[in-house]
Amino acid sequence: MLSGQIPILVLKEGTARESGKDAQRNNIEAAKAIADTIKTTLGPKGMDKMLVDSLGDITISNDGATIMKQMDVDHPTAKMIVEIAKGQDQEVGDGTTSAVVIAGELLKQAEVLLEQSVHPTVIANGYKLASTKATEVLDKIALKNIDDVSLKNVAKTAMTGKNVGGVTDFLADIAVKAVKSIVEERDGKKVVDVDNILVQKKFGGGITDTELIEGVVIDKEKVHPRMPSEVTGAKIALIDSGLEIKKTEIDAKIQITDPSKIQAFLDQEEETLKTMADKIKKAGANVVLSQKGVDDLAQHFLAKEGIYAVRRVKKSDMEKIAKATGARIITNLDDLSQKDLGFANKVEERKIGDDRLTFIMGCKFPKSVSIMIRGGTQHTIDEVERALHDALKVVGVAIEDGAIVVGGGAIEAEIALELRKLAPTVGGREQLAIESFANALEVIPRTLAENAGMDSIDTLLALRVAHQSGKKNFGVDALDGATGDMLAKNVLEPTRVKSHAIESATEVATMILRIDDVISSKKSKSEGGPQGGGPEGMGGMGGMGGMGGMPPM
Repeated sequence: MLSGQIPILVLKEGTARESGKDAQRNNIEAAKAIADTIKTTLGPKGMDKMLVDSLGDITISNDGATIMKQMDVDHPTAKMIVEIAKGQDQEVGDGTTSAVVIAGELLKQAEVLLEQSVHPTVIANGYKLASTKATEVLDKIALKNIDDVSLKNVAKTAMTGKNVGGVTDFLADIAVKAVKSIVEERDGKKVVDVDNILVQKKFGGGITDTELIEGVVIDKEKVHPRMPSEVTGAKIALIDSGLEIKKTEIDAKIQITDPSKIQAFLDQEEETLKTMADKIKKAGANVVLSQKGVDDLAQHFLAKEGIYAVRRVKKSDMEKIAKATGARIITNLDDLSQKDLGFANKVEERKIGDDRLTFIMGCKFPKSVSIMIRGGTQHTIDEVERALHDALKVVGVAIEDGAIVVGGGAIEAEIALELRKLAPTVGGREQLAIESFANALEVIPRTLAENAGMDSIDTLLALRVAHQSGKKNFGVDALDGATGDMLAKNVLEPTRVKSHAIESATEVATMILRIDDVISSKKSKSEGGPQGGGPEGMGGMGGMGGMGGMPPM
């Protein structure tokens, strides 16, 4: 910026600036790059990605959220796209790849309109109208009659393409049973909190050794070998303090002048620990779980009374056990009474692989269950966990909403048809944006076809013809390499997976389109060096092309 030939520096040295079409183009390219990276993982025949982090740890997956979390992206727009995947995964569990791919395609279509001098705000308005219409279409054609078979098919669809071999049926059964057992009614609505399902992973065995336990499994063993390995009719005390002698909050020193006092001091410690064990026994508990430590002497007294004890149980596990057994977590042993105890038919220690675990089964309120995942390799176990996470979430969402739609790109093709009908009624330049939105949604069936080795253009044309003739459920059958009725093929997804993917993709695309200036603050090369006109300072300024290429004003 020049004023009477004197440069006026507004931005700090080392700041880079991109504005106008350059900023828009760079942002769109970054979003497209992320979408293109993940696109090949979409569908039952999608490929996997191997991700190696800075420590050399390897992750092999085609789960969109996992890939996005592991990718170390630097571009600010790319980070916004990654946020879509994280939000989709957190909210509905599945559809992360679809959300990212749709966002990338929306921006790709917008790029064409920008070249035709359509204003970004007009495109954004058109996209918002199209997104609202898409939600209406979803609600209108959603299937409301959901039974256990439908829920199982929803789970299988979410797991299709994951590295779980031919055991999707088996895992889908576990997912549906687990979710149905934790459904709660609140204000007349069904609520599913998937966090109430505790997932444990143990190396060894095969995937089919994975089991659902009607209760809670914690990765802890009993603290003393003389304690019983099995307790039937368990009365469980949950204590979030330790069964040990407390240390003082401040530094303290005890001085003993008489040797006989040493024994008295030790006797007092022993008596304190024995009193703790007596209080647990008096309350009627025969199982005690402590969030903190259990002293060796306390272990001895508990074992003597036949009480099963576990120490250093995680807070989250304690909360699940409290919910499942009806126990109340207490802080002070003096407050422990019979009404604070939880109940389970059986508490036992089992050896799984090389580890010993505590199983709490036959709970009073089984609103918390556990899934024990087994597998031949650690990578297999991790992928099964990711597949189950998606399945549990989508089954939960389907039960909460009571609405599902067909998958395989059928719903996107149907929405695209409805949007093309809507566009002429809107008029103006927004019409172009709505048509572009329809084209962008068709990226899902097109990508499914590409990943299955089908001709994407022929497939898309066949789908358009089918939907125009009223075949709303026609989509891409990637396994058979043809188009077909997805309802008959049992390819089902919760409505929320689709609506959330479209809404979040639209939000981020419109946000990126409205950016016409990117100002990046970076440390200048001369920072910490000589101030003013030294060579280092000049180099820093010259390197940025005269303050990040700021135009003269």
